[in-house]
Amino acid sequence: MSRPSATEFPPFYQAYINYTSGKDYEVLVRQFNERIIDSWNAIPLEKIDLAYEPGKWTIKQMFQHVIDTERIFAYRALAIARRDTTSLPSFDENDYASNATAANRNWKDMLIEWRMIRQSTNMLFASFSEEDMKQKGKVAENDISVNALGFIIFGHALHHLHVVKERYEI
Repeated sequence: MSRPSATEFPPFYQAYINYTSGKDYEVLVRQFNERIIDSWNAIPLEKIDLAYEPGKWTIKQMFQHVIDTERIFAYRALAIARRDTTSLPSFDENDYASNATAANRNWKDMLIEWRMIRQSTNMLFASFSEEDMKQKGKVAENDISVNALGFIIFGHALHHLHVVKERYEI
C-alpha cells in the first residue's frame, strides 16, 4: 500500500502523517521503529517527572499516553481489518491520562512495555493482507483506513518525541 491519501482519514490526523516518510508500513518500521524506541530509552531518568509548564503532562505521563494511544489505534486497525462495521468510539486523552497510574510506574517497565507494544503492532500490521490495509471503517463517525492508521501510529509517536525535544529540551 502507498502512503494514505486525504480520503483515507479525517483531516485532524494529517499532522501525524506529516511526521512520517516512506511509502508503506514496512518502510515506516525500517525508518522509524528503532529510532522511536531508542529516543524514549535515551531520556534521562531525572527528567521523566518534569512538566515543561504547570498543568502540562510530565514526560512519564506523556509516554503513558503514547503507549495507551498505540494500543487504541492498533485495536481500531484490527477491528477495521476484520470488517467490523461498528462505529468505534473516540477517546479523551486527558481522561485517560488523569486515570492512568504513570506517576507510580517504573520507567524501565514502561520502556519494556513500549518495546513489546511496538513489536506487537508491527506483527499485527505484517499479518494484514493488501485487502485488509484498504479497508475503511468508522471512528467517531469519521472514515479511516487501516493503512492510514499505520501511518498515524508512527506519526503520533514521532509527534510526541518532537514535543519532548522542543518543549522539554531533551
